[in-house]
Amino acid sequence: MSWILDASTTGEKLLVMAFAIVLFAAVMAIILFAVDRPRRVPNWLIALAFCGPAGLMLGFGLIYPGLRTIYQSFFDRTSTGFVGVDNYLTIFTQEGFQIVLRNTFVWLLVVPLASTLIGLVYAVLVDRTRFEALAKGLIFLPMAISMVGAGIIWKFVYEFRPDQQGVHQIGLANQIRVWLGMDPHQFLITAPWNTFFLLIVMIWIQAGFAMTVLSAAIKAIPDDIVEAARIDGATGIRLFRHVTVPAIRPALVVVVTTIAMGTLKIFDIVRTMTGGQFGTSVVANEFYMQSFRQFNAGIGAALAVVLFILVIPIVIYNIRQLRLSEEIR
Repeated sequence: MSWILDASTTGEKLLVMAFAIVLFAAVMAIILFAVDRPRRVPNWLIALAFCGPAGLMLGFGLIYPGLRTIYQSFFDRTSTGFVGVDNYLTIFTQEGFQIVLRNTFVWLLVVPLASTLIGLVYAVLVDRTRFEALAKGLIFLPMAISMVGAGIIWKFVYEFRPDQQGVHQIGLANQIRVWLGMDPHQFLITAPWNTFFLLIVMIWIQAGFAMTVLSAAIKAIPDDIVEAARIDGATGIRLFRHVTVPAIRPALVVVVTTIAMGTLKIFDIVRTMTGGQFGTSVVANEFYMQSFRQFNAGIGAALAVVLFILVIPIVIYNIRQLRLSEEIR
């Protein structure tokens, strides 16, 4: 079976793909044939037949790599010498890595809150308006663009050219500055503000997601609750604060935590626009650099573990809030 791993030509790869499809179909046929005998096969065996393959793949593709990464984080760059917690000490004490952690914290703090706030305000403003569908389509459109595509688009927006005679700015941001009588600015080089200019790209993408979910939640608020609040004199901001926000709180939690988990793993935008240079790197990008550019397996594994630990509290909080909302219902 070594030919499967050594497939290099297009024909061999197609053959491997066909073999995998046939193998999958054969396994499923055996499972279905075996469990289609309710009088002969016990229930536990049926459950094992359906859940077993998925469990094996989950263990092989997720649990084993996770445990292997944790194990590898306690070794040096070649994964041969045991160094204990030195890799973690390096991450939390060296200035370069501290900047990476600071940037990640800024991303985690700003992007979910700003995206959710913009999406919420937008959803409320366009709700039941004449051009609601068009307005929602415009803000949701960036969601259809990949992170890499968005990074390239905004890199052109921030493009800088020296302010010389005969040189025209091709970046929209700098061209606007020139129209206003200001000098062009190197948005992606000047730290620490360049991190915030990268944040704008992520907010631009995620605001559409927040608007879509929150708009659906707003429309699900019973009309009698809104009418009762209006009869009691609640209008405008008071209605929004005391009726709308409490009613859509579960949706707000889902939106904030979902965007937060996506933000913690941000890589594409940073890699496309700055490559992590000029003090803009984040944990995911630094993990890539250490593992596949500097070939420091120990530090790379430790960064992956740190990223995993940062995600865990968000997942736990999300699950807890969903359970509370189900109990209330």
